Amino acid sequence: MKDQKSVLLLEDNELEIKKVERAFSKLGITNALISKQNGKEGLKWLSENSTNLPGLILLDLNMPVMDGFEFLEEIKKDDEFKKIPVVIMTTSKHPSDKLKGFERQAAGYMVKPVRYSDFVDMLSTLKHYWSTSESAY
Repeated sequence: MKDQKSVLLLEDNELEIKKVERAFSKLGITNALISKQNGKEGLKWLSENSTNLPGLILLDLNMPVMDGFEFLEEIKKDDEFKKIPVVIMTTSKHPSDKLKGFERQAAGYMVKPVRYSDFVDMLSTLKHYWSTSESAY
C-alpha cells in the first residue's frame, strides 16, 4: 500500500490476526502490520507513536475492554488520529452496525468472509482501493 506506512490491526482473535498476516504476504503487501487486541491498546499505541502514525486502521467491532465503536468515537476526538482512514472488518452483517460505523466516520465496512480465498480477495480489493486513492495516507 502507499508510502509504506504501517497498518494498525485491532483484532482480539489470534487466528484472524494470522489470517491477515498470511493474506498480506500472499498479496505482496509489505507495509508493517501492527496488531493490538482491543481499542484501548490501539489508542495507547497511537499515542505512543504519534510521530509515526499508521496509514490505515483495520478495525474489528467485537473486542473486549473497548469495542470498535468506542474506539471510533475516541479517535475522532483527536485532530491527528481522526485523519487516519479506518476500515471496519467484522463478521457482523447487521445493517445497524454498518450505519453506526459510518455515523462514526469509518472509511469503509467489510464483512469478513468465511473462506480464506474470499478473505484474500477482500484484502486485494482494499489494497487496490488504498493504492489508487488520492485520499489514502
